[in-house]
Amino acid sequence: MLVSALPFAAAAPQGPAPVTEAVDDAAAARLAERVRAEFLHAWSGYRRYAWGHDALRPLSRTPRDWYRQSLLMTPVDALDTMILMGLEEQARETRELIATGLSFDQDTDVKHFEIVIRLLGGLLSGYQLSGDERLLKLAEDLGTRLLPAFASPTGLPYVYVNLRSGKTHGDDSNPAEAGTLLLEYGTLSKLSGKPVFYERAKRALVETYRRRSRLDLVGERFDVTTGRWTSTRSHVGARIDSYYEYLWKCWRLFADPQCLAMWKRSSAAANRYYPEEVDGALWYGQVEMSTGRRTGSEYGALEAFYPGLLAYSGDLERARRLQASSFAMWNLHGIEPQAYDYRRRRITQPGYALRPEIVESTWYLYRLTGEAQYRAMGRKLFEDFVRYCRTETAYAALADVTTKAQADDMESFVMAETFKYFYLLFAPPATLDPRQVVLNTEAHPLRRTWPAK
Repeated sequence: MLVSALPFAAAAPQGPAPVTEAVDDAAAARLAERVRAEFLHAWSGYRRYAWGHDALRPLSRTPRDWYRQSLLMTPVDALDTMILMGLEEQARETRELIATGLSFDQDTDVKHFEIVIRLLGGLLSGYQLSGDERLLKLAEDLGTRLLPAFASPTGLPYVYVNLRSGKTHGDDSNPAEAGTLLLEYGTLSKLSGKPVFYERAKRALVETYRRRSRLDLVGERFDVTTGRWTSTRSHVGARIDSYYEYLWKCWRLFADPQCLAMWKRSSAAANRYYPEEVDGALWYGQVEMSTGRRTGSEYGALEAFYPGLLAYSGDLERARRLQASSFAMWNLHGIEPQAYDYRRRRITQPGYALRPEIVESTWYLYRLTGEAQYRAMGRKLFEDFVRYCRTETAYAALADVTTKAQADDMESFVMAETFKYFYLLFAPPATLDPRQVVLNTEAHPLRRTWPAK
């Protein structure tokens, strides 16, 4: 079939779109203020139409809660961004809402992974940045209520846990949900003095790693009770992505040598089997975990975190090349799709959920190389983001990047991650140093305030 006959077909990216106008420090300062203003625009919409709820539907101007009772997803996710941006009044109001209005004594089955990265991570970072002991108390209460999730025969966490009863269910899990927990639980362990939090999350990470193939690759899905793989596709995308991220970041935050050893073997395998050269561009696709046989050529918004992880771990050459592919994919339609088949030159999932990963990688590359091209790249990303996703009320996801049709959705991670990474890219470097602070997968900054091993 001709490429031009395929739905959502586009020319193959050959490299990043030219970025000619440099972003000097004065221009960066102005851009940081613009990001701050746009964050306030989105927050004001939430504040007006969804205050006290988990999220805002930006087109219908109605609130949305994940469960029967709000867990204040957006306020908890947004708090540390406000503090970093110097929004003292908004941060104080938000902190009071959380400290006085958030209760985890609910007869509600919650998704363990999402609650850990958003709420536990947000409460811990909010505490470290503000010193408000009430946030740490909430974090310890939440962590204690979530611990039963680890009570499986394998030590791999169940998908759901009831906040009041501790009952669990959900066997169909994956490396990301099992392996993206140690930064949060480990920090809680260090701050509370309770080793159980570190031990349970560390075991889940190790048990995931132990199930790797002889090629040192993990699959896409496993059964929590038996530990057996139910999908053996391997890649750096959804269901696996942040597993790789935490192997490296747990070494950075806790100086745990086992995390470093697992990262070295896992990343070496990832960089051997996933990469693929197409028309001179570097992409990361899908393979079978036991054989390394290539099974797919999709890359998209979630995979775009990997250049940043490569840069953070010292692999700058590969990071630059993969970031160029991410940026070229973005420029196909002025904003990135959820998934793009780089061999067939075809968008396979046309939505854009306000995801932050490409901005995250741009920030890491700028901070770790100092190369001006990444601030210029970030300005292009930000201008497109505002052009297509801004609404009269807040910001909206896109149902289709080819038509720019908006969707009635604004996930809390746009407050925690997308705006934060844009701001950090243009703000003074002292705002946050990635050499001193580790950001969890929801971009909540965590700092080592305890003695290193």
